[in-house]
Amino acid sequence: MKKNIQLVNIKSQFEEIKENVYKEWEKIFSTMYLMLGPNMKSFEKEFAKYSMAKYGIGVDSGTTALSLALNSMGIGKDDEVITVSFTFFATIESIFHNNAYPVLIDIREDDYTMSIESLMDFIENECEFKNNKLINKKSKRHVKAIIPVHLYGMPAEMDEILNIAKKYNLMVLEDCAQAHGAEYKKKRIGSLGDAASFSFYFSKNLSALGEGGIILTSDEEIKKRAEMLRLHGQTDKYTHTEIGYNSRLDEIQAVVLREKLKLLDKWNNRRREIAKSYSEGLKNLPLKLPKEFDHKKSVYHLYVIRTEKRDELFEYLKENGIGCGIHYPIPSHLQPALKNRDVFMKNLNVSEKVSKEILSIPMHPHLSNDEISYITEKIHDFFKK
Repeated sequence: MKKNIQLVNIKSQFEEIKENVYKEWEKIFSTMYLMLGPNMKSFEKEFAKYSMAKYGIGVDSGTTALSLALNSMGIGKDDEVITVSFTFFATIESIFHNNAYPVLIDIREDDYTMSIESLMDFIENECEFKNNKLINKKSKRHVKAIIPVHLYGMPAEMDEILNIAKKYNLMVLEDCAQAHGAEYKKKRIGSLGDAASFSFYFSKNLSALGEGGIILTSDEEIKKRAEMLRLHGQTDKYTHTEIGYNSRLDEIQAVVLREKLKLLDKWNNRRREIAKSYSEGLKNLPLKLPKEFDHKKSVYHLYVIRTEKRDELFEYLKENGIGCGIHYPIPSHLQPALKNRDVFMKNLNVSEKVSKEILSIPMHPHLSNDEISYITEKIHDFFKK
């Protein structure tokens, strides 16, 4: 019998918390204290502590968190920032928002995070290091930072990235938009670089009812600057020392996030159970499945399989009532928005290859075992045919 299984189930997640949320909303509506209030401040502290960082700065979206974090780290006009092409486009946008330039490198094929080989190829063959600065020999610009992306909930190889950053005097901004609660060598993602950005877009492991974001850092200067910039560059009311942003996490969303944070580990553990069931059920098929690592713990924001028959499988599953997605069909370096931009690109073969083969199948903590079995069965049926 045909089912209707969603790629993401937002409603069931909200059902678990709505009673407490409604009670807290009543308190907010009685005072109409909507911005920069006690719930936002509490959530900033709670999420920072959860993620093993010192400070949290709540903002209105994950994209703003990236842009404002780079600004707070001192990235600006004519600087270059190294990141991957295979990521959601907001990673790249944030660099341009600061009048800097992206250097796009390739990913590892086994877990889709930043390739250390590609990173070193750029540094050793395209740059020179002098006066404690890494300079792109072609553009003559200062390469100042790295943004590793913890894609699909899987941490990047942070030890190697941080060692390279230290050697070449580079800052590190973790893009954690899909990795709430993920771990690298027993440390939480978001606590490893100079700063980190998270998205609370409604489909994330930890999600607002719409949009939200946060910057994490253990650097007090980055924290102070981010707090100033998110509020129009104010140092006190009506005194604006810099051109800033209007970017605040409101009290309505902060209540939701505080309640969901209490359940995040439970929900992430269920995602890992679902991933284990998928991997066991699909292991004998001509598919490339997500890989597990001893030193890092994915939280499976997405469960992504690979096949050269991706488009046919996508249509087959859709016909059988199974929601699917493709994250992402066009790598950033091939996006029309970059066509006439000054972007350094090198060795992006893996990014282009996997973009043609990836398929996200349903993954959320409220998937039932029957639904998992049905999905697995239909994928088997596809390959039998």
